[in-house]
Amino acid sequence: MSTIVPEDATRLTLVGAEAIPKRKPSWLKQRAPLAGANYREIKQTMRGQSLHTVCEEAGCPNIQECWEDREATFLIGGDVCTRRCGFCDIATGKPKEYDTDEPRRVAETVEAMGLHFAVVTGVARDDLPDKAAWLYAETARQIKQRLPHCGVELLVDDFRGDPELLRLVLDAEPEVFAHNLETVRRLFRHVRPAFDYEGSLVMLDRARAWSDSATKSNLMLGLGETEDEVVASMRDLREVGCQILTIGQYLQPTYEHLALQRYVEPDEFLRYARLGRRMGFDHVESGPLVRSSYRAGRQAQRAGVWERPETAVSSAQ
Repeated sequence: MSTIVPEDATRLTLVGAEAIPKRKPSWLKQRAPLAGANYREIKQTMRGQSLHTVCEEAGCPNIQECWEDREATFLIGGDVCTRRCGFCDIATGKPKEYDTDEPRRVAETVEAMGLHFAVVTGVARDDLPDKAAWLYAETARQIKQRLPHCGVELLVDDFRGDPELLRLVLDAEPEVFAHNLETVRRLFRHVRPAFDYEGSLVMLDRARAWSDSATKSNLMLGLGETEDEVVASMRDLREVGCQILTIGQYLQPTYEHLALQRYVEPDEFLRYARLGRRMGFDHVESGPLVRSSYRAGRQAQRAGVWERPETAVSSAQ
């Protein structure tokens, strides 16, 4: 495995490689569960107001489960990212717009959906002086103003390592502060060339030290990492106090993206979940269909930073 990306490589050597058969294994194929009452209600609300979430637009396989829990994910900052990650399907370029009214509209959508937990993520905006840090913070504030019971997770980029921009986001008091490592140390500069592995760990360390928010990160498997490398990254995350970890399967969006090297078997994901609990993570969500925002509210509960509203608990019983 160590030769998949040469140590002296200086570019994304895996782009366009035809690495493995395209047929998905059985464990990545699932039948959609019967739609519950909450899912049907939210779906009707979204249709009536012409609203959109990442859950729908990305075709997330877990949408029914998350919406039934009244949880959803929103993308802010536009649809053009100033950075290029080899796994991501979002367009890269120079953004043309910056919508400062977006926090209000997202909060109105959260209220209309009757959510109990909202995940807010966004594109990198290196073109802005504050790298869109204010946009994240204001979105969290607006949501909490309209729905005080609603938990918020902010999933951000690294703001180029600027500590003051990190403080600006943490001042909004999100229940969960998330920044995704995404891959192991050896592959990092090939998978996330505009980011820095150590810088990401420093950001999570600071967030843990500077706030009461639970810290969270994600690892994406199938890019050529070894099991020992995954375990090493898990240890790196625990050493900076990361409390919540999600681990899922990378799926290559197009032939222009990083080539999928392997389908990780369910038993390997289970090993990471068990090991993560022994390491001391408050919650580890590990599985082939896991995405970063999957069961985000439950993760926050396990970390002890949020309680689901009583009405939601009662209706689930």
